[in-house]
Amino acid sequence: MYKKIICLFIGLLASAVLAAAGFAQTGPAGIFDGNNDIGLLKHRGSVGYDAKLQQYTVAGAGTNMWFGQDEFHLVWKKIKGDFILLTHAAFIGKGTEAHRKLGLMVRKTLNANSAHISAVVHGDGLTSLQYRVADGDSTREKRAAITAAEVIRLERKGTSYTMAVARKGDVFGPEEKIDLNLGDEVYVGIFVCSHNPDVVEKAVFSNVRIVVPAPAGLVAYKKYIGSNIEVLDMATQNSRIVYQSPKSLQAPNWTTDNKSLIYNSEGLLYKFNLATSTPSVLNTGSATGNNNDHVISFDGRWLTISDNKNGGPSIGYVLPVTGGEPRRVTQTGKGASYMHGWSPDGKYLVFCGERNQEYDVYRVPVAGGAEERLTSTPGLDDGPEYTPDGKHIYFNSVRSGLMQIWRMDADGSHQTQVTDDDNNNWFPHVSPDGKWIVFITFLKSEVAPGDHPFYKHVYIRVMPVGGGPVKVVAYLYGGQGTINTPSWSPDSKHIALVSNTGLLFPAFPISKN
Repeated sequence: MYKKIICLFIGLLASAVLAAAGFAQTGPAGIFDGNNDIGLLKHRGSVGYDAKLQQYTVAGAGTNMWFGQDEFHLVWKKIKGDFILLTHAAFIGKGTEAHRKLGLMVRKTLNANSAHISAVVHGDGLTSLQYRVADGDSTREKRAAITAAEVIRLERKGTSYTMAVARKGDVFGPEEKIDLNLGDEVYVGIFVCSHNPDVVEKAVFSNVRIVVPAPAGLVAYKKYIGSNIEVLDMATQNSRIVYQSPKSLQAPNWTTDNKSLIYNSEGLLYKFNLATSTPSVLNTGSATGNNNDHVISFDGRWLTISDNKNGGPSIGYVLPVTGGEPRRVTQTGKGASYMHGWSPDGKYLVFCGERNQEYDVYRVPVAGGAEERLTSTPGLDDGPEYTPDGKHIYFNSVRSGLMQIWRMDADGSHQTQVTDDDNNNWFPHVSPDGKWIVFITFLKSEVAPGDHPFYKHVYIRVMPVGGGPVKVVAYLYGGQGTINTPSWSPDSKHIALVSNTGLLFPAFPISKN
C-alpha cells in the first residue's frame, strides 16, 4: 500500500511538472516581465536583450507546439484589455527542422496545455494562425496566404483576434481572424520552438511593440493616449524608441546640427537632446498654441511655426531656431495657414492655406509680402515641401480620388502625380541628399482620403525621388503627428517619427549610448 501511494504521488508530480511552465522563471528583459520554458524541455531556453538596438535574441528547444500541449521558450508580459502585438522576426542560421517555429503568442496561462493563440512562422516558410480553444484541446490552424513572413502583427479587440503578416518592405496581406475567449488577463510575448528536443534554435526579434490602442469612443483632439518618439534606421528598418510620454507628442524635426529633435506638445514646442534623452521647452514667445506644422530652414537658423492659440485659425510665423518672439508671415484676415516648407535659399515658405473654403498650396516671401497660390484644383492639397535643389515642390492631393503624392515645379507649373496605388498617401519628405521621398500611408478601409487622424494602422514608406519601387520601412500604430513635417537626419540615414500607445510601462528601457 505504501508503495502504491508513493507511485501515485510520483505520477501526480510528474503530470504537474509536464503541465507547468518549466522549472524556473528568469527575470525581465526589455519590455517583458519574464521568460520561461513552457513544458518539460531537455534543453533550457533563454533570451538576450540588446538595449542599444532594442532587439531580443530568443533561444528555444522543444518537441512541438501542437496537439494538446506545447514545448517552447516564451518571453512574456501579463496584460489586460485590448492590444496590438508587433514584431520583425527571423531565425539565426539554416536550422535543423522544417517546422521550427517563431512568432507572437497570447496565452491563458504558462501551463504546457494552456489555451492560446499564436501568429507562427515555420522554418520552411509556412505562416499560420495557430490556436487551442481550451486547455488540453487539440491545436487548430488557419494558414496565411503569405509565406516566409518577416513582419507579424497580432491584435485583440474584445474576444476577436486578427493576424496580419508581410514580407519585409511589403504591405500586410489578407488578414486571418477568429473569435476566442482567453479571459481578460493574458500572457503576451515572443517565442521560439525548435521542433526537435535535442536542438536549440535562435531567432532575433526587432521592432517589438506591445501597443495599447485608443479606447472606443475616444474624442479626437480632446483626449489623447501616450506617444513614443522613435528613430528609424532607413537601411535596416530597425526603429528605436528614444523617448516616451503619456502625453501627445507630435511631428519631430531633426535639427541640422544632428543634436536635437524639435516637436510640439500641448501648444508648446520642445527641443529634445538626443545625447541626453531629455526635452526642454523652446521659447516661442506669444505663440503658445503651436500645432504640428513647424519646419526648420535648410541652413538650420530659422523655424517656421503654425500657431492657433485661443482656438483661432492657424497662423504662420518665423522665429530663430534657438527661440524668441515670432514674426507673422501669413496674411491677416485670411483662413488657416499650416506651414510645411522652406525654399533652400531661405527666401520663401510654402504652406497649406484655407482660403474661401478651399485648401491649396501657397507660397509667401519670408521677408513678408503677398501670398501666391500655386494649386487651384478643387479638393485638398496639403503638405508642400521643396526639394534640396529648390527646383520642385512635393505635396499631397485628393484630386485623383484617393490622397496621393504629387510634384510640381517651384513656380507651381507641371503638376504631376507621383504615387498611384490603393492607399491614402500623405506628407512627402525629401531626404537632404535629394535621393529619397518618405511619406505616411493610411489604409482606405480605415480613413477617408481627406483625413489624417490619430491612432490608426499606418505605414511609413519610401521611394526614389526619381520614381521607382515603393517599400514599407515601418509598420506603426499612429497617424496624426507621426511625420507631419520633415524629420530626416542631416546625413539622410535616419528619420524621427512618433508612434502611439496607452503606456503599459513607466518608461521604456532606453540606452543612452
